[in-house]
Amino acid sequence: MSVLSMWRVKAAQVAPGLLISATVAAAASFLGTHYGAPVMLFALLIGMAFNFLYDDGPCRAGVDLASKFILRLGVGLLGVRIALDDLARIGVDGAMVLAGLVAATIASGFVIAPLLGRQWRFALITGGAVAICGASAALAIAAVIPPNDKTERNTLFTVMAVTALSTVAMVVYPVLFQALGFSEGQQGFLIGATIHDVAQVVGAGFSVSNAAGETATVVKLFRVAMLPVVLIVIALTLRLGPHGGAQGRIALLPWFMVLFLALVVLGSVVDLPLSAIDPVNTLSRTCLIVAIAALGIKTSLKALTTVGGGHLAVVVIETLVLLGLATLVIGMVDFV
Repeated sequence: MSVLSMWRVKAAQVAPGLLISATVAAAASFLGTHYGAPVMLFALLIGMAFNFLYDDGPCRAGVDLASKFILRLGVGLLGVRIALDDLARIGVDGAMVLAGLVAATIASGFVIAPLLGRQWRFALITGGAVAICGASAALAIAAVIPPNDKTERNTLFTVMAVTALSTVAMVVYPVLFQALGFSEGQQGFLIGATIHDVAQVVGAGFSVSNAAGETATVVKLFRVAMLPVVLIVIALTLRLGPHGGAQGRIALLPWFMVLFLALVVLGSVVDLPLSAIDPVNTLSRTCLIVAIAALGIKTSLKALTTVGGGHLAVVVIETLVLLGLATLVIGMVDFV
């Protein structure tokens, strides 16, 4: 069989699953645009309604491809949003505070999760999602840790939980921070430092003022830029841990994080026009929505309902830990 014939066979195998994943993603995007609700949450819920196509049918190969390769591609393309010049606006003090918040939030997961009967994988996925950039971080971390039979279910639950909490925070946090007497600059910093998903950060920040929205966006992008750092730490820890031999195949820096960093460097060295950045941003978001749809298709609603209240409690407590710590240390940040 020729190489071309092999590619045709492979394409025929993955086409049904890719098509259903893309269709669910398109439906979710349409609903999200017209009803102002989180697109990823729609993609997840609609995808789960088509779980029967994954369990019994020709869609399995394409859905697996969408939930793995396309997911990683979407995460890697996130790097186009970030330029080092923008991050430099935060300053040394702001960078140290944000790095500390990320580390403390992830660490809190390892304290909270065992108390509620949850394992380290769930602690890491939820802690990283809350600390860094919501659904994108959850997907990226789940892609690099050794999976077990609960990893996909827990990842889907985390995506659902952080998306819902981000939407609530987008409405509640600006009112809360104003009631606490913070300045517009401080409100922008706190919004960028505490809300999980980028879209909700932008919405909440600009609801305060343009200046607060710009500050919130830059702070949030710094958190996103910490994603490859966290993934390297995870890879090193797994390699050097008690089961390091078994984890030796884990890449220190997966290819999609290399792509992420390459785009950050490119955007920092070259002044990319919006006409170049916007299509990549759109492609990244499209890939992530398709991947979420595929993960939803792979997950049965029955399996998701077995997680218990402890799962939600972990995410909520991590969110409150991040919120509490950020409000305590806001006075340490000079640039606001």
